Amino acid sequence: MTFTQRQTSPFNPTENTRTMGKGMRAAILFLLSVVVLLGLLGGRLFYLQLIEGDRNQQLAENNRIRLIAKPPERGRLFDRKGNILASSRLAHVVYLWPIAQPKEKWQPIIQRLSEVIGIPAQTILAKLEQEGYNSPNLVRVSSAISPKIVTALLEHSRELSGVQVEPEAVRYYPNGDIAAHVLGYTGEITAEELPELREKGYRPGDVLGKAGLEYAFEKMLRGEWGGQQVEVDAFGKVLRILGQKPPLAGNAVKLTIDLDLQKAVENILGDRQGGVVAMNPNNGEILAMVSHPAFDPNLFSGKISEAAWQRLQEKDHPFVNRVLQVYPPASTFKVVTMAAALESKSYSPNDVLPTYPYLDLGGFQFWDHNKAGFGTIGFYEAMAYSSNTFFGQVGMRIGEKNIAEWSHKFGYGEYSGIELKAEETKGTVPDPAWKQKVIGEPWYIGNTVNMSIGQGDVQANLLQVGMMTASVANGGFKIRPHLMLEDNDAKEWRQSLNISPTNLAALQKSLRAVFEFGTASSLSVADVTMAGKSGTAEDPPRPNHAWFTLYAPYEKPEIVVTAFAENAGGGGGSAIAAPLAVQTVEAYMKVKKQPNAPNNPSISTPVPN
Repeated sequence: MTFTQRQTSPFNPTENTRTMGKGMRAAILFLLSVVVLLGLLGGRLFYLQLIEGDRNQQLAENNRIRLIAKPPERGRLFDRKGNILASSRLAHVVYLWPIAQPKEKWQPIIQRLSEVIGIPAQTILAKLEQEGYNSPNLVRVSSAISPKIVTALLEHSRELSGVQVEPEAVRYYPNGDIAAHVLGYTGEITAEELPELREKGYRPGDVLGKAGLEYAFEKMLRGEWGGQQVEVDAFGKVLRILGQKPPLAGNAVKLTIDLDLQKAVENILGDRQGGVVAMNPNNGEILAMVSHPAFDPNLFSGKISEAAWQRLQEKDHPFVNRVLQVYPPASTFKVVTMAAALESKSYSPNDVLPTYPYLDLGGFQFWDHNKAGFGTIGFYEAMAYSSNTFFGQVGMRIGEKNIAEWSHKFGYGEYSGIELKAEETKGTVPDPAWKQKVIGEPWYIGNTVNMSIGQGDVQANLLQVGMMTASVANGGFKIRPHLMLEDNDAKEWRQSLNISPTNLAALQKSLRAVFEFGTASSLSVADVTMAGKSGTAEDPPRPNHAWFTLYAPYEKPEIVVTAFAENAGGGGGSAIAAPLAVQTVEAYMKVKKQPNAPNNPSISTPVPN
């Protein structure tokens, strides 16, 4: 059988009706699909561009353009000869880039980061939330980290998207714990500090001065932040720098401290608990300020270990600057009593009084330290031997009002003016009104006797005792102690106490007598003459405190030294504190001749406001 193929004509509609219907329906469906798809795309584009256009444009830009803030290098601190006391060293710091991840993805990243760097996840999260999840700024979440942690972060980088390790200058103290209480230390802003400091341009994770001059000079040392605006690819690699503002380093500050003398005095004080301050009596420049126990401020430039923190806790208040804390000044205060007696014209320099084993007032006995008295003596002998019964009689005659008046003139009961005011305790000059208000009791004659010998409720710090000594040494001027080295005329740092020349000479002669035949006669040094006063302060039930304050050379004073040994026990000021002060003078005479540092910078430091 033969089959014949049927030929159809494309021009004959009757022959192709079924095929044509199918093609048209397919085309119509295709067109409808395209229209619907385009409508959906158009609607989405309309939503993205018009409704959320600004937000998505910002997100797109932030994924491509990154703002990398650069902290400034903190201003350096130098001693008077140009030796570096505080500078910076390069370290690595961990940052988060908030916008790199959606909010919901940060939790596992933060948890893993916490495990690597040893900072609680909640602490890291709090810093991120303070800055905000959509912030393009880097958020600092750590202090300096060890090379070991840097390596660990690199190894886990796939799990830590949005985490960056950046080089940064961190505070460094090349001399360790030397002058720790003067310099202070730096640390990160706390959550409690941040709200107030945001207004001053600080941000989460910023570092600022926490104590000492780091705190007092924060405005000068801080500097100004800079940064870079960079374009990055999908992997965060920088493609190009779009713009930059270099950070502005903080101002360098030159201090009055002499590092060589500071080190010498640190060795002289040794492990004794107490303090020593040395200053120029003519202009108030602090040459050395030592307090013990101390701490190494470098510990706070990074993450302090638990072991290091525990070691600090074992010490007795290592962060307290004992030079600026108050104690009963004891017999060093007899200088004030003598000045008040002579200036009130109740006594003349050559008056004499009998002394006794003790004064009996209302059933209370005020003993001389030798338990026998010193016979009939004048002011020079009374100061040299430190007779309590002599100055107790003087105090009863001139009254507490005169003593209080001259206490304030010398600087007691007031802030000294030093830049470390935040850490200074100004002490107490008691009087009847003060006692009634604070203690709720009337004033008794025994209070006046106690006051006249620097006991009872009289409280003073080492700096105030040094200021009093300086006033006698420099010709009767109250000086303002300071730590910033400036080229100002010395007259700007002092004011006259208007002590008569005769009475001033008597005060100087009485302090010289302490070394000539008094409580410090065994400590006279052949090549430098000194004048000063010892003191032994009661602190029941604990052991006594030991004081000694002096100036040298006697003929033309260059240095005042006040030494204090806290709860030193037996021996008193002449046996324990006096050698510390004398050795400090000897050290000063040696180191003052040493040359400046080779690269001693000339610094014009702005006055802090």
